[in-house]
Amino acid sequence: MTNGTENSGMDDHGRDGHEHDTVRTFAALPPAPGRGFAGTWWGRAWLKALEDTALDGEQLRRGRRMAREGAVGAVSVRPGRITAVVRDRDGTAQRSDVLLQRLGEEEWDRFLDMAVDRAGHIAALLDREMPPHLLEDAADVGIELLPGIGDLEPECGCEAWDHCPHSVALCHQVARLLDQDPFVLLLMRGRSERALLDELQVRSVARAARTRQDTGPDRTEDGGAKSGAPDGVSAVAAFAAGGLVPPPPAPPAPPAEPGQPPSLDTEAAPPEGIDPDALEFLAADAAARALRLLTEALAPDHHEAPPEEELTARQDGVRLAAAGGGERFAARLAAGTGRRRAELDLAVRAWRYGGAAALAVLEEEWVPEPEALARAGAALDAAWEGGDRPGLRAAGRGRWTVPGAGAQLRYGRDGRWWPYRKEGARWVPAGPADHDPAAALADVLGPRDAAPGRSGATGG
Repeated sequence: MTNGTENSGMDDHGRDGHEHDTVRTFAALPPAPGRGFAGTWWGRAWLKALEDTALDGEQLRRGRRMAREGAVGAVSVRPGRITAVVRDRDGTAQRSDVLLQRLGEEEWDRFLDMAVDRAGHIAALLDREMPPHLLEDAADVGIELLPGIGDLEPECGCEAWDHCPHSVALCHQVARLLDQDPFVLLLMRGRSERALLDELQVRSVARAARTRQDTGPDRTEDGGAKSGAPDGVSAVAAFAAGGLVPPPPAPPAPPAEPGQPPSLDTEAAPPEGIDPDALEFLAADAAARALRLLTEALAPDHHEAPPEEELTARQDGVRLAAAGGGERFAARLAAGTGRRRAELDLAVRAWRYGGAAALAVLEEEWVPEPEALARAGAALDAAWEGGDRPGLRAAGRGRWTVPGAGAQLRYGRDGRWWPYRKEGARWVPAGPADHDPAAALADVLGPRDAAPGRSGATGG
């Protein structure tokens, strides 16, 4: 097997100018106590080939233990061979090699032709995945990429004739490398990642050129060939053949509800200053916001929606309180936003009616400019056109009250009207905004009281 492994159609200097790609060296991996050595199905298939080949189960156990303890040094991977220095527990170092048959030129030709026809295979490899159907399609053209029984041949400085603990440890570390990058297996079989992708590019362009040639030259309307038609591949064909990655699939529909955050209720006490309940609440809030943003992003008219304004810390504290933080977090949110508890409750009520815009109407001191006041007056006149409006009295700062009725309208910066109700000694939000002041006031007075024609109005 050694001769076959060392003799393929490609020498140790590589081909097509990729000499630097034919050897990859991976730094020593850290110890792996209490974990499996392969998390992917192809990594496990690699280890199964080792287990099916080795004759001594005790050597397998010793080698696995050495790999777990971090006895394997840097791993060198090249076509047909993997190499590392492995140290015994007494510090003795042995160079260990494992040989794997390289594919010949004819086999690589078949594999590359198959891959050109199925660009999804290369896309998966670029994502560091090895889909099972890639192995199946390769097997259909007579190519076995993963090793089988007897394909992993050991060579070790300890001169063992079978797989010794050193070669077993090396194979286990390589399984971890394969988990991270399946191109390592293709390098062992004879092609580096760069050389493989370059050859696929050349074949893709050549295939596109043949397809164009088979369809005939461009023709003029009278059936003759266009003069000056360029030779070679058209820009459209070259562009189409240049991408090995297929177009992405349509995005899936968003989930119906956000996922559940992880539970932080563990036996271990949290570090000082960390509140697990608060962290769980913030995680659940983040999941809900992420779902909302995803749903909005997938909406057909998403590009027409205005960008979402970034909230200040003071605004976001109110949003969190409105999201249902409960009594436990209310005092902390009030302090964090610079409010008393009663002020936070009032802010939450406003937020639930209209978010940041409603909060601004509640808390900001805004004196409308004369032009804005003129627009507000025109809107009030239009709302009760043909009849007397309720006894609205200007209260300054863009506010109009109905004396004796405990009702108030506030004019917002965006031209909408916000209803307020008198509760005790303070004005509180009483409903969502409306562009029609009569409709907004109806939320407080009731439709009949706020309707046009009510007697006893005193005017604005």
